[in-house]
Amino acid sequence: MTSTLRAALAATAVLAAGATASAFDGTDVLPVEVDHARIVQIDHPAATVIVGNPAIVDVEVLSSNRLVLTGRSYGITNLVILDADGDIVMDQQVAVQSFEDNTVRVYRQASRVTYACAPKCEPTVTIGDNKDSFGSAAEQYAQRQGMAMEAAKQ
Repeated sequence: MTSTLRAALAATAVLAAGATASAFDGTDVLPVEVDHARIVQIDHPAATVIVGNPAIVDVEVLSSNRLVLTGRSYGITNLVILDADGDIVMDQQVAVQSFEDNTVRVYRQASRVTYACAPKCEPTVTIGDNKDSFGSAAEQYAQRQGMAMEAAKQ
């Protein structure tokens, strides 16, 4: 069992038990992958949801008991959930990590380019890639999106 899976199972077990912040010992980290969503189910209804750094992880509230976390950028932040009485339902570290399944990274000394391969490899915009390849791919995506939006107006 990988450490990521162990951490996810531990976080799920704590959430399923409806624990308060005192049950979290700071060693459990909820993993989320950059550009991916993860559903978090809690037993006690949330009234307030606080994200330490929304540039790292975004939270969408689906219901008082269900949240969707989306990894925005690499890093570690925290998620605090309070109930209607202001009591802590959850105070959990969230680590946003890279998603490497079906990708290939090409290194030329310190320079890196990432390709998404499923099954054909295409350049992708990945944080940490070479500035030129990142910028070129991002520009092409933006240009293509603009063309698609313009075509949709017609």
